[in-house]
Amino acid sequence: MYDRLLVSTDGSGSANAALELAGRIASPSATIHVLVVSEDDGDDGPRDVSDRTVDEILDDARETVTADVKAVVTEHRRGDPREQILEYIEAADVEIVVMGAHGRRVAEPIVLGRVTEGLVRDAPVPVLVARASDDIRGLYPFERILVPTDGSEHARAALELGVALAAETGATLHLLSVVGTTRYGLGSESMALLNQLEENATRELEAAAESAADGTGIDVRTTVNRGSIHRTISAYAEANDVDLLIMGTHGRSEGDRELPGSVTERVLRTAPAPVVTVRARETNKS
Repeated sequence: MYDRLLVSTDGSGSANAALELAGRIASPSATIHVLVVSEDDGDDGPRDVSDRTVDEILDDARETVTADVKAVVTEHRRGDPREQILEYIEAADVEIVVMGAHGRRVAEPIVLGRVTEGLVRDAPVPVLVARASDDIRGLYPFERILVPTDGSEHARAALELGVALAAETGATLHLLSVVGTTRYGLGSESMALLNQLEENATRELEAAAESAADGTGIDVRTTVNRGSIHRTISAYAEANDVDLLIMGTHGRSEGDRELPGSVTERVLRTAPAPVVTVRARETNKS
């Protein structure tokens, strides 16, 4: 699937889950880049909870994924982790970054950490976030992929990736549009507006499904729900045993408004499966 993958690791259980998932989604001819970034100036670099050195962490990581891919490249850098990872993405022409995050699959929200949050906002390539409690061995090939969409440019980028992955793996592609209700009251005018928004979302979703299925033969299913956007997305993923969520992000969060960027970050903390975040390609405007 992917030929050039990057996993940033600190030797933790969530980072090991990211490594394992990277091996699953990599093509046999792929190169997996494994990077440790330390912010201190010590000679030996940081040690993990098992008191392993950086070299030991990288050796263990190499052993984890060597059987899955053609090559494994390991590197230790010093500096700001977010900046170092972004620089590495450009230098190695990475296609996707796979990151680990803390938190259990059930009941406990995921803890992203500032590095993962920064990459979700700023990385020029998709970022796949997995946690240690995810059933990595049973995830690939994916059987059910969910793409929440609001018709935005970034949501269309997520849909494009979802179609490609569903076509490659034979997965059922679920398209979900959520009509947010948190800003509206219960009066007749509000209900009429919500009904109109739902009708518009249904038409847009049906058009997206028709485009996704055209020429691919993939099974596309559409749903329009009402409710809190991020909670509805996570609940749908849970109820339908989704293996992977793909979400567009603007690469920024604006207060508490339910814009795609902030919704994506909220879903990342509550989703019952790994989440890929993707941004639309930037175009130069004159």
